[in-house]
Amino acid sequence: MKAVTWQGRRDVRVEDVPDPRIEEPTDAVIRITSTGLCGSDLHLYEVLTPFMTPGDILGHEPIGIVEEVGPGVPDLSAGDRVVVPFQIACGNCWMCLTGLPTQCETTQVTAEGMGAALFGYTRLYGAVPGAQAEYLRVPQAQFGPMKVPEGPPDDRFVYLSDVLPTAWQAVEYAAVPPGGTLAVLGLGPIGDMACRIAKARGAERVFGIDLVPERLARADRDGVETYDLRAFDDEKALVNAIHDETGGRGPDAVIDAVGTEAHGSAAAKLAQTATGLLPRKLSGPLAERFSIDRLGALHMAIDLVRRGGTISLSGVYGGTADPMPMLTLFDKQIQLRMGQANVRRWADQIMPYLTDEDPLGVDDFATHRLPLAEAPHAYDMFQHKQDGAIKVLMQP
Repeated sequence: MKAVTWQGRRDVRVEDVPDPRIEEPTDAVIRITSTGLCGSDLHLYEVLTPFMTPGDILGHEPIGIVEEVGPGVPDLSAGDRVVVPFQIACGNCWMCLTGLPTQCETTQVTAEGMGAALFGYTRLYGAVPGAQAEYLRVPQAQFGPMKVPEGPPDDRFVYLSDVLPTAWQAVEYAAVPPGGTLAVLGLGPIGDMACRIAKARGAERVFGIDLVPERLARADRDGVETYDLRAFDDEKALVNAIHDETGGRGPDAVIDAVGTEAHGSAAAKLAQTATGLLPRKLSGPLAERFSIDRLGALHMAIDLVRRGGTISLSGVYGGTADPMPMLTLFDKQIQLRMGQANVRRWADQIMPYLTDEDPLGVDDFATHRLPLAEAPHAYDMFQHKQDGAIKVLMQP
C-alpha cells in the first residue's frame, strides 16, 4: 500500500509499505477514505524529530471502511463505516472506565513512561503505524472505532478522530461559566473549532488571537472577536486591550491552542532546532532530559486570564525542563488543566451537533482536500501557512 513516511526533519515521502494485517484477536483493518493532517503532525515534521525513526508512518485522523476484523471484535463487521480515535485504548481498564482512555493501562507505553499508545506518533507513544495511508491496522478495535452513518460526506464525521474531541475537551476543561468570557490563543484547526464549540455551549464573548490573516478572517466570520497580534506593539498591549473589554479583570478562561511551536522565544527555538540536527543516538537522550518549549503562548495565557480563572492547554507541549512562573500562577490562583483528548469520553456529547444543520460548520471546515500522493506538498504548505491552509484532508 501507499503511506506517508517520515524520513527526516522536514522530509516526508509517500512510499510503498507492506499492507497491514490482523495480528491480534482484537485487531481490525480499515480501508481509509479520508485522513487529516494535524497541527501536531508538524511537531514531528520538525520539533520532535529526536523521537522519530526513518520509515515511521504518520497520521492519526482517519475515517474509513472496515475490511477485516479479528475474532475478539464482536461489534464490527466488514463494510462498517468508522472513525478511529487517535489514541489506542482498551475500554475495560480502570483508566478507560474512569473516562481517561488517553491513560489506558492496557496500551500505556510504560517503557517510555508515557500514556496510551497513539497512531503515528513517535516511539514515545509506541511507534504505531499511522493513518496517512491506504489501510490501517487498528489494535483494540473492540473499543476504539466508532460507527457513523452512511450517506453524509467524510467531512461530517472525520473530525471525531481528533479535532472535535480535542476542541471539546479544551472548552470543557476551560469551565467557562454561563454567560462568561473565553480567550483562545491560536486559531488553527483546534483553536477555531474550540471557538465554535464555546459559542454553541453558551459563552457570551469569545476572543480569538492569532497573526495569520486567513485564520483571523475565518474566526471573525463566525462571530469571534478577533485580535491580530501584529497590530500591537507588544503582547502586553494586546493583553491590556482584552482586559479593557472584560472590566479590567481578564477573561474567565483562556485556551492555549498553540503549544510548543509558538512564535517568539528565539533561544528556545534555537535549542529545539539544534537538538533536531544532532545524530539520533545523541538527540533522543538529550531531548528526553533537557528539552524545552517555546512558551510564548502559555506566558500570554497566564498574563491574560483573570485572577481565579482557568487555563486549558490543548496545544502540544513536549519539554522536560521548562521554566514556569510559579509565583504568578500561585498568586493569581490560576487553575491549569491539560492533556490529550479522551476521544470516546466526549463522542456521545458531540454527535448531536453533527446533523444536517451543521451548527459547528464541519462540512466546510477543511480548507484543502488533496490526494495522499501530494502529502509532501501538504506538509510544506501547512507548515508555512501558505494558500490559506488551515485544515487539510487527504484522500488515498
